[in-house]
Amino acid sequence: MYVRKANVEDLNEIMDIYKAAQDFMIESGNPTQWGHSYPSRDLIKQDIADGTCHVICKGDTPHGVFALLDGDEPTYEYIENGQWLNDDMYVTIHRIASDGKVGEIFNCAVRYCKSLWENIRIDTHKSNLIMQKLIEKNGFQRCGTIYVRDKSPRIAYHWCAK
Repeated sequence: MYVRKANVEDLNEIMDIYKAAQDFMIESGNPTQWGHSYPSRDLIKQDIADGTCHVICKGDTPHGVFALLDGDEPTYEYIENGQWLNDDMYVTIHRIASDGKVGEIFNCAVRYCKSLWENIRIDTHKSNLIMQKLIEKNGFQRCGTIYVRDKSPRIAYHWCAK
């Protein structure tokens, strides 16, 4: 498997990946983090236009997707019940999803990010137990609670190479 930047021709496949991930999250006890409305098609089009949307492919077929944002994440400015590992520059993994057809999607995304950056942050919903386990298994440390734009809490994680 390999990671590449998404392009507009990938949009329908990306939305299919998100639909599969939404269904899986709902079925596995996490119905409110994304529901069937997040992320929107318009948001993904913007991610592609901004160059932040990446797909994880096996052969020519995308099976996973994530947004990789470089620079300060506004929702990470305030962290409750903890602190970040450092204040160095970081990238943030957002909107990671798999179609469920191949394994190791999260691990592949993290390996890719770790090969390029020394500080990575990510967050997830308290009901997303599967994602919490994957994040922690990949060496991220739980740092506290952040609040996303709609003011709902998320568990914040940070990995640094140092």
